[in-house]
Amino acid sequence: MSPLSILLVGFAMSTDAFAAAVGKGAAMRKPRLSDALRAGLIFGVIEAITPIIGWLAGRAASQYVQAFDHWIAFGLLGILGVHMIVAGLKPEEDAGGEDDASGEQHKSFWTLAATGFATSIDAMAIGVGLAFLDVHIGVVALVIGLCTMTMVTLGIMLGRVLGQLAGKRAEIIGGVILIIIGCTILYEHLHAAASAAGAA
Repeated sequence: MSPLSILLVGFAMSTDAFAAAVGKGAAMRKPRLSDALRAGLIFGVIEAITPIIGWLAGRAASQYVQAFDHWIAFGLLGILGVHMIVAGLKPEEDAGGEDDASGEQHKSFWTLAATGFATSIDAMAIGVGLAFLDVHIGVVALVIGLCTMTMVTLGIMLGRVLGQLAGKRAEIIGGVILIIIGCTILYEHLHAAASAAGAA
């Protein structure tokens, strides 16, 4: 693979994470650049690890990953999206003390990690495909991770603007975006499978 091809793969793999980050940024209360960088780092690390896992799985896991990756992503993003919508519909409570803030930050980390994993399922499938090509998986994984980190950081900050415009119910928008991403992934994979079956 040429350097340009690797870079294009990196950006292609980061698009779902970028869309999810816009939704997450809209749900967060005035996210700072440090929050955006933190989210970008979480997404980037996960997105860099998953293609390596797929590459290591190789030919043996290829059929399994390609058959179920879209359902896994659809399920995780759907569950997270519904959770965000429900949270957005609940009456806003008064802010708690430092312990509540600490607990919310811990919860936010796992939410980001779960979202990052859901949007990186495709990257795992890409890793499986790369196992049969003459390519350095470490370089590809690094590029994917850096692209994702950059795109997620930008997405969070863009979501901040959207969140300020949408008001306190912006979390609902973030949940809807996650569900749309999950449905899009599912549709694209099912459509591709149907096209392949028709061509056969």
